[in-house]
Amino acid sequence: MSWQGGPGVPKIYEEGGLEFHAGTPEDVRVVVAAMTAGARDGLYLDAAPWEKFHHAFGPGSDVPAALIGIRRGDAERADRELNALSDMLCHQGTPNAVGALALPFLVRIAASRPHPRLLGLVGALARRPHLGDGTRGGLLRTSPLAGGLIFEPSGYVATWSVQAARQALTADADRLLPLLDHPDPAVRTGAAYAVSAAAAPARDRATAALHARLDAEDDPVTRASLVLGIGELAWEERDTATIARTHAWWRDPARPAEVRVSAALAWLCLVDDPLPAELDTLLGTEATDRLVAVLDPVPWLFDAARGDGLRTVLTQMRNPDDYAWMADTY
Repeated sequence: MSWQGGPGVPKIYEEGGLEFHAGTPEDVRVVVAAMTAGARDGLYLDAAPWEKFHHAFGPGSDVPAALIGIRRGDAERADRELNALSDMLCHQGTPNAVGALALPFLVRIAASRPHPRLLGLVGALARRPHLGDGTRGGLLRTSPLAGGLIFEPSGYVATWSVQAARQALTADADRLLPLLDHPDPAVRTGAAYAVSAAAAPARDRATAALHARLDAEDDPVTRASLVLGIGELAWEERDTATIARTHAWWRDPARPAEVRVSAALAWLCLVDDPLPAELDTLLGTEATDRLVAVLDPVPWLFDAARGDGLRTVLTQMRNPDDYAWMADTY
């Protein structure tokens, strides 16, 4: 089942259908891939056809000014522009084509002027819209359903937008890896969320960087984010080493609660095994009100519920039959 976002959805079919537009300049995946390294690295915003694609509120021609404000403005202006840009490019959690065009520039701005919400926006643009999906099949799934289509309110194919953004993130993920050692834990958390959406060939480098940071990390939110990021990077291939590692982590009483619980969530997403009694007991013991509150800022949990995210995810994972419809939606 595919979500259809508004009255404009049929337009692309009326104009020749998806197959007619795929691989043409109407396909944002083609446009993003065609951006030259010089245009990306030089932040030549004119290289992108902003007006040709739409964000949540209209043509993307107003996005370059917002990017300039984030890059060059004082803290107050940058924050204001970032708020507006986030609403335009990922309105109500749904990425769009203009966001895919912006992503190569957002990565470079984030690398030079790190900001947790900017990194969060990068990560959100390169993922399917989660919209409350904290199920075992959904929490760590980056891509839209194979063969499924998600539409933006403008009628454009959000599936293509997510694919284009993820393709751009994968090409530039190495630029964000140094931020995993940033002094601000919120930046480290945002960087972990962003790079965890990378596909091959950046996946292995990102995984190694997250492991290296986890060994040194002392912030509970960042620790949980690193573990979930490692799980997400392993999700598509069901990497057996990561399955074994997350299993060992949640069973290790010497590990902090946030590591054990996040490892348990990652492991449950990576396997089809029934919830073991040992793990159910662990979650009942360790997922305290305090831990739920502490881990609210973890991006994956925030995606599932803006507040009380850990408890929401545990409810969905423990009661899969009640949330089976989510698996067929996005």
